[in-house]
Amino acid sequence: MNSENGTVYLIQGQADDEWLRPKPAEAVIVDAVVEETSLTREDVGHIDSYVDAESLRAVVGSGEEERLTFAIEDVEVTVTAGGDVTVA
Repeated sequence: MNSENGTVYLIQGQADDEWLRPKPAEAVIVDAVVEETSLTREDVGHIDSYVDAESLRAVVGSGEEERLTFAIEDVEVTVTAGGDVTVA
C-alpha cells in the first residue's frame, strides 16, 4: 500500500491472518535494523538518507520491482514486495 506522494506503507503478515494493518515502511525498516543490530534509532535516523521513496514505492507499492536492497550504516537491508524486511 502506498500514497502517491506521501508515506510508503508495508503490509506484513499472511493472507489468512485475521487483521492486517499497513505500517509506515520507515518504522518497519528502522525497527528491524534496531532489533537485529547494535544500532539505535538515533544512529539510523530517517531512511530517506539511505533510500529514496520512489525506489521503495516501486517494490511495496506498485510492484514494479520484486525486492530492493540498500545499506544503512554498515548493514544490508532488503525489502520485498511481500512486505518482508531482512537485515544482514
